[in-house]
Amino acid sequence: MKSPPVIVVQLIHIHGPMKGEIQEFSEGMITVGRHPSCNLHFPAAVTIISRKHAEIIREGNQFKLIDHSTNGTFVNGKRVKETFLRDGDVLEFAEGGPKVSFLKHMKEAPAVAEISPPPPREEPRREPGLEPAQRPQREPQHFEERPHTLEPAKEEPAEISIQKISVPLIIQYGPTIRSFRELPVTIGRSLSSGFILENPAIFDQHAQIFFSNNQYWIKDLTGQRSVRINGQLVGFHAPLKINDELALSPQGPFFRFLGEGRLAEVIEPAPQEPSGPQNKLEQKDQRKPPAEKAQEGLLSKFKKLRKH
Repeated sequence: MKSPPVIVVQLIHIHGPMKGEIQEFSEGMITVGRHPSCNLHFPAAVTIISRKHAEIIREGNQFKLIDHSTNGTFVNGKRVKETFLRDGDVLEFAEGGPKVSFLKHMKEAPAVAEISPPPPREEPRREPGLEPAQRPQREPQHFEERPHTLEPAKEEPAEISIQKISVPLIIQYGPTIRSFRELPVTIGRSLSSGFILENPAIFDQHAQIFFSNNQYWIKDLTGQRSVRINGQLVGFHAPLKINDELALSPQGPFFRFLGEGRLAEVIEPAPQEPSGPQNKLEQKDQRKPPAEKAQEGLLSKFKKLRKH
């Protein structure tokens, strides 16, 4: 059974710190700004952009731009407060600020298999002429008791056929958001990797994200069982489920899988040294680190977007 098509918004960066990148969004609302929770997140150094600068909201098959900024948002050179967007419109966030080109296209949703109803349950046959109390009683059967043995754990499948497939993948790492339209994508330090991670704990070819059996998977390419999901070793490959915490190595980087092909970096707080009762009271009054607060905001925003 075919599902209704999905409308995907493409934002093509033509000027600014992300020039040349193409981002895709299928959510009902796209937030723009310097705040880490924004879908289109600009670096903090671009101070002409407000923290919550603008929103692009889907209304039916149309998308409306709403400006919330101090320095304004421009569409095709004209400052606007609210307007419906058309394919090819150029959006400028603050005068002289970053520019993106707006496009939208339809994408077929994966087919949903029809589930057949279970066959009707047959009523037990009654012997004619006998009421339930008059039915002949069957002699109880005696079974030999056998010691209970645990079944051995099922072995992980040796291999899954990995093929190229057009599904979205968006990875947020630090201030950068990279989007991909086709899987598999390799993560590593090598320049040949699809997503390059400059981290001393990362191998040249470290891991691979692929799509199979209607779900996202991660494959460990290190040969040293470095990748973990929720603290458990991946081994060869494992599926990714919503809110799974992914560690590419014991030292990180750490990510959370938010569903729909989204990986968001998780900032690990620094370990706390033991302290006396007085220091504990002081620490209780301290506010959370900015990085941790930013991460909580990002995850909260993604959860809200999934409800739309």
